[in-house]
Amino acid sequence: MPRFRIGSAFGIPIQLDLTFLIVLPLFAWIIGVQIGQTVTVLNDVWGAGLPVGPLEAGAIRWVLGLAAATGLFVGVVLHELGHSLVAIRYGYPISSITLWLFGGIAQLDEMPEDWRHELVIALAGPVVSVALGVLSYVGFLLTPSGSGVVFASGKFLLGYLALLNVALAVFNMLPGFPMDGGRVLRALLARNRGYARATKIAAEVGKAFALLLGLFGLFGPGSLFLVAIAFFIYIGASGEAQQTMMKAAFEGFEVRDIMTPADRVQTVAADASVAELIEQMFRERHTGFPVVRNGEIVGLVTLEDARAVREVERDAYRVGEVMTTDLETVEPTASAMDAMERLQRNSIGRLLVYDEGEFVGLLTRSDLLTALNIIKEGGNVRRQPSPGSADESLSMDGSR
Repeated sequence: MPRFRIGSAFGIPIQLDLTFLIVLPLFAWIIGVQIGQTVTVLNDVWGAGLPVGPLEAGAIRWVLGLAAATGLFVGVVLHELGHSLVAIRYGYPISSITLWLFGGIAQLDEMPEDWRHELVIALAGPVVSVALGVLSYVGFLLTPSGSGVVFASGKFLLGYLALLNVALAVFNMLPGFPMDGGRVLRALLARNRGYARATKIAAEVGKAFALLLGLFGLFGPGSLFLVAIAFFIYIGASGEAQQTMMKAAFEGFEVRDIMTPADRVQTVAADASVAELIEQMFRERHTGFPVVRNGEIVGLVTLEDARAVREVERDAYRVGEVMTTDLETVEPTASAMDAMERLQRNSIGRLLVYDEGEFVGLLTRSDLLTALNIIKEGGNVRRQPSPGSADESLSMDGSR
């Protein structure tokens, strides 16, 4: 979904996802509709003694709904800032905090692998939420009781936010990896296990929790919103487990170990027709090629670029007219996992490998996935000196 920046805190950009603009008014409406039920809960839990009538009169219920929903999401931002500031303290940069459909996400540039760091970072958010709940409750106690709309509204908001922030902390501490509780579980598991193994166990616990939450939402006194949260948790647990497994598998491997060397890279001439390009793709079973002109690489062309040209015009159009000139490059000594993350982040399939300005190879998503499959299956994978050099390369079952 599109995102736009609304400001920053402590140098961390704060963004709104488009889905947030849907969920904020929805929450405001739900809170406004349920003013009477909420007042009953606050009176029972906090002994608030709040009157229902003045809070439901006219537009007051909708003003309270919007104020409570906004206060909730301010609490979410502060919750994520708690994670972020502790992460920065340990040396893990934060690229952004994003508010979206299910709350907030602090995007770490690098996930901590020291279990102590992850434990403290994961606990920081719930601690902030509990602190906000306590402060709201103190404000609630200090607000004078009365039948006036102003005092009743203030007491309602403070009591409501006290409950919500504590509930947010408790919910986040459930073992639904990748929520805070799941990260706490992984950190504790990683004390005497490998990071990848701890992630796998925590992810399985998270997926089991997601299934239970989904069933509760479908058949219990829950809601479809709980089903959506369960789906998010399940997908998040699966994705993080997969990412961690990949990182563990690629540990120690560099781009040069997996790339296709320059002398084996198939290219296409910039002045070739698009029709000739498609024939070459079919003949060589590749869907993308570096484009060369006068012996120099000047672009990349893919099947999607060729498809953009109508069939009747493919003889007339040259590859140089449809190729991409915004090239993503990588050094041969970059880690294989960093290269994979760049491909995923930029939604591309290929990286040109340059060493001191010289083209030395091509790294494709297929190269990485093939290497990953062989490594995971325990094939004959070893690092060995390249012929005629002191460099190392990956040897897989005698190839390369």
